[in-house]
Amino acid sequence: MTLPKGFGSGSAGGSSSADIERMIGKRVENMTGMITISFWAALIATFGGTAAGYFYYPWAYPTASGHFAFIVLTIIETIGYIFCVKVMEEGSNKNSNGIIGASVAGAVAFVLFVSLYVGW
Repeated sequence: MTLPKGFGSGSAGGSSSADIERMIGKRVENMTGMITISFWAALIATFGGTAAGYFYYPWAYPTASGHFAFIVLTIIETIGYIFCVKVMEEGSNKNSNGIIGASVAGAVAFVLFVSLYVGW
C-alpha cells in the first residue's frame, strides 16, 4: 500500500498499523464517552418530542399514547446504543460494560419516572 508523504518508513516496504491509525485519526475504541453522550441526548430529545403531546397538545395526543411512544422509542435507542458500543469495541481489549449498565439502568429509571408521574 502506498502511503501519503510523511507516513511510513520511507522505504518501499509496507505500512504499519500505527501509520494507518495516524492517517485516519482517533481510533473508535476510545469513543465510548461520545456515544454515551449521544445516547443521552437522543433520550432527552425523545422526551422533548413526547412532552409536546403531554403538555401542549393533551387534547390531541392521549397520555397513554405518548407513554407508549416514549417507551418504544427508548427501547429502540437503547438497543442501538448497546449495538454501537459493542461493535465499536469488537476486537479490542476495552471493556465498557459498567458504563453501558449504568446508562441503561439510568434510562430505565428515567422512563419509569416519566411513565408513572408525567401527564397523569
